[in-house]
Amino acid sequence: MKGRRLTLPGLSHDTRGTELAEAAIVLPLLFLVLMAIYWFGQAFRIYGTITHAAREGARAAVVPVCAICGSTNNPSQNALNAIKSAILANNLDPNQMQQPSTPLPLIGCVDGKAVSCDGSTTQVCIQGLTQPIQLSTTSIGGAGECGVSITFQYPYSLALPGSSLNRKLIYLRAQAQMRVETQ
Repeated sequence: MKGRRLTLPGLSHDTRGTELAEAAIVLPLLFLVLMAIYWFGQAFRIYGTITHAAREGARAAVVPVCAICGSTNNPSQNALNAIKSAILANNLDPNQMQQPSTPLPLIGCVDGKAVSCDGSTTQVCIQGLTQPIQLSTTSIGGAGECGVSITFQYPYSLALPGSSLNRKLIYLRAQAQMRVETQ
């Protein structure tokens, strides 16, 4: 640089240090995007797990006879056991499951009245054990099928520093319905 005069037009072409400044701006944003992809991926994995568990619970609730249940055949307990098994198999804590604050507004097949959650469990809302719920009606083109519905939620907390979602607890909701089978 000896003998070179720095003029205003010359300074505009000087690029020393711009790569460092650009990296200082871009790398934190890239890191935040990568963390968001990881944490949303974890939420999606948990959502897939609890949805699968709800399906397994609904399937266990509607089977007429449980071959492995021994002398007790309680559909509510069979459903809860199936849900806990599926959740444990995916390394989640079944004690964190909760009933949703507002159950689904489902109606019974027999009398057309609202069906509430089964009171035997506080972790999962099982609707349709004492009176099957309407899954589809003939009035809207359905087959008029009756069944059971299982709903629960699972807490999840994202770790995204610098965002409004950082350490905010969200509840992932799982819901499954299964048609009642008869033998």
